[in-house]
Amino acid sequence: MNYTLHQLQVLKKIAETESITKASEELYLTQPAVSIQLKKLQDQFTIPLTEVIGRKLFITDFGREVVESVERILEEVEAINYMTNRYRNLLAGKLRIAVASTGKYVMPYFLTDFVNQHTAVDLNMDVTNKSLVVEAMERNEVDFSLVSTLPSQLDVSYIDLFPNKLHLIGAKRLKTKRNLSVKGLFKNYPLLFREAGSATRVATEKFISRNKLEIHKKLELASNEATKQAVLAGLGYSVMSLVGIKNELQNKELEIIPIRGLPIVTHWRLVWLKSKRQSPLAEAYLDYIRQEKDRIIKEYFQWYVQY
Repeated sequence: MNYTLHQLQVLKKIAETESITKASEELYLTQPAVSIQLKKLQDQFTIPLTEVIGRKLFITDFGREVVESVERILEEVEAINYMTNRYRNLLAGKLRIAVASTGKYVMPYFLTDFVNQHTAVDLNMDVTNKSLVVEAMERNEVDFSLVSTLPSQLDVSYIDLFPNKLHLIGAKRLKTKRNLSVKGLFKNYPLLFREAGSATRVATEKFISRNKLEIHKKLELASNEATKQAVLAGLGYSVMSLVGIKNELQNKELEIIPIRGLPIVTHWRLVWLKSKRQSPLAEAYLDYIRQEKDRIIKEYFQWYVQY
């Protein structure tokens, strides 16, 4: 056997995508280059790694077993690289962070300088809804999570970053009647909800229940970005985090609808399991956040204060 790490990486990506085309895109290679590397690897085995049925590529059972070994090999190679960097006195490793979906407008600003300063640090940031973020933390799959409400079922430590303000938002062109009551608004116009498991969805439903509001029509969308686009199109109103609609507010495409009881204010928090034994990399990142948090907020989120 004389296969290369590059060939193993190609096989792993093909197994993940089940497509030469998609694998080539994600590896930034041409399709012929990926096909050639796969063929060179296949030539070293008498049992097929892949098969084509119709026009679709599949990984064989044997191929999947090989891929499992490949994943372990590549993890060990990655560990060797990190170890080498540590011996060179470089901060190295993979920082794993799960982010509640609206937090994608927040977390990058608290990462950029740190990652740029430490070139041997790799970042894995998964953006999903709050329930899946909590599951990832519970399974110890991440170093940190960014959430706007603390998970009650876990014993966690956290650092407060800044407030998360949830306002009722509508398209400017809808020209909402200013004398319309909250009950009248929700009775006459559709209200757009985030998907189940979203912290914004939970906060919205609590607000509706607490105020005994009657909803004329309820629409559900699967992400903050989808909700924003639906509101911009005039499909209805939605309770949204201000942090994700900066440009639309400044461009006067969206407006805040003043409603008694809003905004709902929670806090963006960097959270980790209290019992977790943090790596030197994770500890270094915590030190960075404690030292730089106020600067980052002042530099990137000063606009937020006026709302």
